[in-house]
Amino acid sequence: MQDLGTLGGPDAFAILINERGQVAGSSYTNSVPVTDPFLWEKGKGMQDLGTLGGTTGFPLALNNRGQVVGVSNLIGDLTAHAFLWPGTDGKMQDLGTLGGSFSNANAINEAGEVVGYASPGGQAVLAFLWRNGVITNLGTVDGDPCSTGNAINSKLQVVGISATCDFSVRHAFLWENGSMVDLSTLIPAGQGVQLNLAETINDRGEIAVNGDPPGCGVVEQCGHAYLLIPCDENHPSVEGCDYGMVGADAALVRTTPTASNPPSHALPPAVMRRMNRYHFPGLAFGPRN
Repeated sequence: MQDLGTLGGPDAFAILINERGQVAGSSYTNSVPVTDPFLWEKGKGMQDLGTLGGTTGFPLALNNRGQVVGVSNLIGDLTAHAFLWPGTDGKMQDLGTLGGSFSNANAINEAGEVVGYASPGGQAVLAFLWRNGVITNLGTVDGDPCSTGNAINSKLQVVGISATCDFSVRHAFLWENGSMVDLSTLIPAGQGVQLNLAETINDRGEIAVNGDPPGCGVVEQCGHAYLLIPCDENHPSVEGCDYGMVGADAALVRTTPTASNPPSHALPPAVMRRMNRYHFPGLAFGPRN
């Protein structure tokens, strides 16, 4: 066991590690409650990543290039914004918001593309994609006022939650090519499962998701964890998959349009085939207490 040290204060917390052995976490910088995110690397020690001007910053994701994203208070500590480190100037970069006062970065892929949630104004939050300096509203599943992006893969596929703004009613979503779809509509009919918490997605398009099985109304009390396997060219001959084509109207769920995210009314046929259905192997892990 190796002590990674601190940034000068009494405590430090290691949270993330990548394939290069780099570690990201948060550390007190002195005896008062001021915490900065850090990146530790063998032979270089712990590097203070700073904040966006406030007294607290917290890392939430680390890729294999050593890029860190998370959330940091601004000057005055009255609000917080999503950050990327290192930014274009080598320092912590503010990723902005969707017009409101706060944002939070949840994940980053190897290309440096970031997802999370941000305020468009008021108390609502919406899933965003930050790419090449531009933050884009990913919208919601039809009828939902709020959403959050939880994970992104190298193919620019995003998963997360679309919900009421108190998150009491939730829908797990997949976003790609400008459109968001409720994952519960992409599994074989008759399962009786409501998928409501899409946690992560890998580069093969396989999704880890939580849901309510038949008879369960609250995922935190009796929910199960599931694995969704896409019926696509990378998963040929999977039992239970429908590899046929499907019309755009059957699969498309429109997102909330914005100036940077105009409404999309159709998807290419290849996307329709890929999004047609997910294989649903059933229970992957036991009930959650």
